[in-house]
Amino acid sequence: MKQFFIAGTDTDAGKTLVSSALLHGFNERGFSTAAVKPVAAGCKKTSQGLRNDDALILQSVMSAEICYDEINAVALEPPIAPHIAAEKINLRITAEDLAKNCEHVFQKNYDITLVEGAGGWKVPLNDDETLADLVKELNVPVILVVGLKLGCINHSLLAFDAIKNDGLCVSGWVANQIDKDMTVVDENIETLKKRLACPFLGHIPFLNNPSAINASKFLDIDKLLL
Repeated sequence: MKQFFIAGTDTDAGKTLVSSALLHGFNERGFSTAAVKPVAAGCKKTSQGLRNDDALILQSVMSAEICYDEINAVALEPPIAPHIAAEKINLRITAEDLAKNCEHVFQKNYDITLVEGAGGWKVPLNDDETLADLVKELNVPVILVVGLKLGCINHSLLAFDAIKNDGLCVSGWVANQIDKDMTVVDENIETLKKRLACPFLGHIPFLNNPSAINASKFLDIDKLLL
């Protein structure tokens, strides 16, 4: 059994696309898969309650049949920073509570379980804790999703250093092109390959129709099984 935390260099780096692509790839290899989106903002009201699009995508791709509330324990309606959205409804989010939700799914013993973050590495959960504290509670390796755009080298190096300084292992990184007009893409990737001391899992080019199936073709997930 393996668990990974999916972190992004920023909001909209492509964490859900990469997570769903990894789930699809592991499904194709015959592994049982699950995923958790422990906290999500920007959820929509439905007849079943608040629902987050990213969490629903994960639910649709994973092989496990898990109820929505187990996947996304804290669903917040405003599309703003989670700690601010939580304050508006007098809710206190803690790393310990989120970790318990994740560990509940871990205990189901699926071959692969992914935990997708919200925003970047240091997104606050409350006045004292950030999302990084959740990962430290879980003590699982991290996969870093780099959103390829101008400035991504700096963002990536800062995120990588922050993860390592928090005492966590980075199992690999993915280059996900979010700016279709970005120049010198290959040079940016080569620069990061030299500076990020972890396996390079692949480059997802800009996709007009992004999907788990399309994106999984560009990932070398076997590196995560070593």
